[in-house]
Amino acid sequence: MRHTVSHVERTDLADRSPLLLAALASVAVPGLDPVSVSLVPSDPQHEYDLAFVTDTTDRRWVVRAPRTAAAGARMEMTLALLPLLARRVPFAVPAPKGFAALKEGGRACVYPALPGHTVDLAAIPAGRGLAVEVGRAIAALHNLDAALFDEAGMPAYDPDAYRTRRLADLDRAAATGRVPTSLLNRWESALEDVTLWRFAPTPIHGDLTGDQVLAVFTDEQDASTGTVKALTGWEDAKVADPADDFAALVTEADPAALETVLEAYAHARVERPDANLLVRARLAGELGLLAELTRALTAGWDEAADAHTAALRRLDDEVHAKDVVDDDYRRTSLAPAAAPRRSVPPPLSVQDEEDEDDITADDDFPAAHPDAAPGESDDEQGGPDAAGEPEPDRDDEPASATGHPEPPGHPEDSGDTPQS
Repeated sequence: MRHTVSHVERTDLADRSPLLLAALASVAVPGLDPVSVSLVPSDPQHEYDLAFVTDTTDRRWVVRAPRTAAAGARMEMTLALLPLLARRVPFAVPAPKGFAALKEGGRACVYPALPGHTVDLAAIPAGRGLAVEVGRAIAALHNLDAALFDEAGMPAYDPDAYRTRRLADLDRAAATGRVPTSLLNRWESALEDVTLWRFAPTPIHGDLTGDQVLAVFTDEQDASTGTVKALTGWEDAKVADPADDFAALVTEADPAALETVLEAYAHARVERPDANLLVRARLAGELGLLAELTRALTAGWDEAADAHTAALRRLDDEVHAKDVVDDDYRRTSLAPAAAPRRSVPPPLSVQDEEDEDDITADDDFPAAHPDAAPGESDDEQGGPDAAGEPEPDRDDEPASATGHPEPPGHPEDSGDTPQS
């Protein structure tokens, strides 16, 4: 279930041309002489301007400039975290090399461009390849010691504090009068159900969308060849609910691909994921729309607020359709996951010795192979269903999961041309 919001134009953003961002890069990194620059298209509500600059040595750089004071403050908080992460995770993270002051206040950050394409989560196929890579990358992050984030000064929340924080956000949104009552009731019920909120506080990315995941592919048309190379956009990092890092996946990814991601994640985690992680991820994805609405109203972006209000109405229609799906990866319910049933072996039956001659084969048991030793069946003789000879794997059809239309999919690999 993908939440979409119509594109909204805004005119209150700082006027930062590609040439200005290139100049900031030159100021931030001594010796960086730009020869071309490419501005990354973004939604007007994104909090950062982003550009790729190529210098005279053909090295590529990223310029990241906050659009608001709040965004700048959050970016500054991550500066202590990034070097700590770089030594402990199996993927790359931004490594700032310099800063340049902005006339609006704050500063822009410049770091070497990281390899890979951004990822379209909706295009990730199930099975081996990128889905497994994404699950393992998230697990590597969640396996970190929370003390690392504490050392960097990142915020931390226990389950009750995090649940209370979300309830306060819900109350503020309800006061706007723009949220359907049935959605408010749905979310309040989930937030007040303490059984959903039994999780171990975990180091998380906090805003793990496809735009923040960089992957490389040995075959651009086959997502099974994808490898996660880097994660960017760490401004929302914290110690909190691990489900938050699956919110975008639950919202956008195909259910079969989501299942692959969760299985790979569970196998790579040091601790077993809690049973309601997927339910809270679904809730976090829905509440993301609520946060965007509140932000737009606070900033006075009326057109954006109207677009988010319409998106909430569509969400209300979708989640309140009759939910008859038993599959956890496809259902829309926020009810706690049912405990798995324990299989109970059938009772043993005891046969009297004098009745042994009366026992005859029936349809419930396979007949023995003519050449089998006594007590051996077709399965033990290596018949078509013999253990140890599973059916060959049926790989999913290849799919492309690169996210941007610029060939081959990300500005880092596009042929930038100097702008005059």
